[in-house]
Amino acid sequence: MPIKVLVVDDSALIRALLSEIINAQPDLEVVGTAPDPLVARERIKALNPDVLTLDVEMPKMDGLAFLEKLMRLRPMPVVMVSSLTEASCEITLKALELGAFDFVTKPKLDIRSGMLEYAEELTSKIRSAHQAGLRRPLTPRSGSVAAPMRKLTADAVLPTNHLHFSTTEKVIVVGASTGGTEALKTFLAALAPDCPAILVTQHMPEAFTRAFAARLNGLCAMAVKEAEHGERLMPGHIYVAPGNRHLLLSRSGANYTATLSDGPPVSRHRPSVDVMFRSAANCAGSNCLGVIMTGMGDDGAAGMLELHNVGARTLAQDEESCVVFGMPKEAIARGGVDEIVALDELANRLQAWLATQGKRSFRV
Repeated sequence: MPIKVLVVDDSALIRALLSEIINAQPDLEVVGTAPDPLVARERIKALNPDVLTLDVEMPKMDGLAFLEKLMRLRPMPVVMVSSLTEASCEITLKALELGAFDFVTKPKLDIRSGMLEYAEELTSKIRSAHQAGLRRPLTPRSGSVAAPMRKLTADAVLPTNHLHFSTTEKVIVVGASTGGTEALKTFLAALAPDCPAILVTQHMPEAFTRAFAARLNGLCAMAVKEAEHGERLMPGHIYVAPGNRHLLLSRSGANYTATLSDGPPVSRHRPSVDVMFRSAANCAGSNCLGVIMTGMGDDGAAGMLELHNVGARTLAQDEESCVVFGMPKEAIARGGVDEIVALDELANRLQAWLATQGKRSFRV
């Protein structure tokens, strides 16, 4: 039986386009559309959809107010549809806090060439939202996904080239995707202000990463910012990969620095966790701790194995606390994970590792 989708958007053109994309998939069906939350409320009662796509900004009742009521009175999987304005980015992050499964940006109506990739992202997130809502394991559906773009490895951005000199400076690299905004808040807010530098790659478009870093900065004891090309990485700071740019760990003498790359998408993502993990394996080796968290797909799995093979400590978020157990599952399957850890224990495990290195990391 197809997954039933209700499309809620104040633009008739967007409603039609999203419906066309969704209905092109044999396992998905748009059972109805609504121009505003008040109509959506009645359509939900009448049509009983499995998944809702919800515009962030709408008339009569804004998307956040509607989402909050929906999650309280009739919880269901919701994929937010957002523009790239600063206000929309903030609202979307708040929607994820309120329980939305994930988000996609609004399609670019004047760029048909990118529509296939957009369709794949939208439909895969609808499927994953449905599966997460039913608490079923994430499994691919053969024959139901549009032909994917060619998948590149980290070789497309940088070679494997482990440095042959010793360093004692510690560094932490963290990768996440679907569900990661809330999981990262839980993990990073538990860390002390004197923790070693942390690099974070979270799959997000540009504009969203800036808003996300600012939100984290208000919650964490460490300072949080978007990474800038060439800047020295300092203890007590968290550096978030900017949307649409790879974040790499580099060395300048005894110091770690950030390198931003416009190289091609790797594992279909830019920024890519695989790219960041490989750069850390190259530059930090056993002085690095890598964490792979909730997310769809396998980005980071190959890079985590590279970290593991050079002596880094590697942790994966456990299935029970993941929104989507995709990236951690793949990393575990490839043999690159030292320990599988519940979300609320990740900070403790990082603390334990740093204690063996003569450091502390726990917020007191």
